[in-house]
Amino acid sequence: MDIKTPDWVKSAVFYQIFPDRFAKTQHPKPGLWQPQKIEPWDTLPSSQGYKGGDLWGVIEKLDYLQELGVNAIYFTPIFQSACNHRYHTHDYYQVDPMLGGNIAFDALLDAAHQRDMKVVLDGVFNHASRGFFFFNDILENGSNSPWVDWFRILDWPLSPYDGSKPANYMSWWDIRALPQFNHDHPQVKEYLMQIGEYWVKKGIDGWRLDVPNEIHTPGFWQEFRTRIKAINPEAYIVGEIWTDARQWLDGTQFDGVMNYLLTEKILAFVGGDRLLDIYVESAPYNPYPPLSAKEYAKKIDRLVTLYPWQIQLTQMNLLDSHDTARYRTVVGEDSKSIELATLLLFTFPGAPSIYYGDEIGLVGGLDPDCRRSFPVENQWDLDVLNYHKKLINLRRYCPAFCTGKYKFVFANQSVYVFARIVAEQTLIIAINISEQSETVVIDLNQNINFKGEQILYGDLEYEWIDAKKQLKLMLPARSGCILE
Repeated sequence: MDIKTPDWVKSAVFYQIFPDRFAKTQHPKPGLWQPQKIEPWDTLPSSQGYKGGDLWGVIEKLDYLQELGVNAIYFTPIFQSACNHRYHTHDYYQVDPMLGGNIAFDALLDAAHQRDMKVVLDGVFNHASRGFFFFNDILENGSNSPWVDWFRILDWPLSPYDGSKPANYMSWWDIRALPQFNHDHPQVKEYLMQIGEYWVKKGIDGWRLDVPNEIHTPGFWQEFRTRIKAINPEAYIVGEIWTDARQWLDGTQFDGVMNYLLTEKILAFVGGDRLLDIYVESAPYNPYPPLSAKEYAKKIDRLVTLYPWQIQLTQMNLLDSHDTARYRTVVGEDSKSIELATLLLFTFPGAPSIYYGDEIGLVGGLDPDCRRSFPVENQWDLDVLNYHKKLINLRRYCPAFCTGKYKFVFANQSVYVFARIVAEQTLIIAINISEQSETVVIDLNQNINFKGEQILYGDLEYEWIDAKKQLKLMLPARSGCILE
């Protein structure tokens, strides 16, 4: 099967924004309602409190994102809802008024596209909320509601709030606030398809799909892809799948998934025994036990061959997200682990995704702590920001990082070396996780057309012996480099 994935994603650098926490405008704006009862911006977040971030604030931050080098934004849900994370959708056609409503989103979409930035929205199509009109009608009218078959009702009466009584309807993880759709119902299926089509017609560049593995209706995601791609063949469809995703990455459904399989391997390799158990022991991904370079090489070799290559190039690669503790906190704020993880993220096939604030050293434990407000500039870690800018620039403008094949070169206990190769460019990436400096001599065969011309990233000494096709690397302790 000839698999086609969006070309723009292969050179994309994503920036994930949790809208309530990234930026808040200080000016009155059309469509925006800013209640007075919100938490102070600089205090720790709570599960139910709002900070008041909005889309007008995001527009005011686009210059910052452009300077950073970001060219794609993934927003967690923006539609009308009764929670700060907005996964409890009330209305799929209305942007939340606390974010500025549809007026603000239209302005954001135009402003982003003027900067050649793509915009991907979060599609929560497995479940809605108690406040969703169709379900609310059932709460008001019981079995007389015309929408009864849209949800999975088990018995009467329904109990959407009183936990001492059976809910009598199916909900996501038995959370009463999140009634599950009956996707087998033709009208429900059509309703959700039309939502997907509507926003793509409005100009969004793709959908990130929330818990798509929990929709079991045969052919659902195949039809979704067909209808979305009919409007925009370059629209990106990426699923939230934490495990082996081969059944969804067959070319008929998603273009990629959030690549937590990569996340866990990177953290286990560069973080090692520095990872704090409290932040990962209950996580759906498994960044433990620590991996040597040889062990990491074996796991990465399997991961690189797990999916078709066109899919590999459009995976959404990440180190953390709104669903995990921030990786800076996971590794105990160890600066070398943070930098090496970032280096591996930006040199792996697929599109790297930065969770807002990671680029300036934002910390945070498990939810809701991982959703802290974006800090003021005097609280930024400028070293982290500077190497993010360097790596983003290399990732966007080196063709080998965008579409080059991935080739394992060398591994011992602590040093891992690989290459990214296209016809016009060969890049060598080396990582040393040891507490000691390491010197390695690597034989590069004729399949790697390396010239040894310059260091693109890192601080090391090296020698290229062209006659022998040998590369000698003198790597400082816990360091990484990129050579061309």
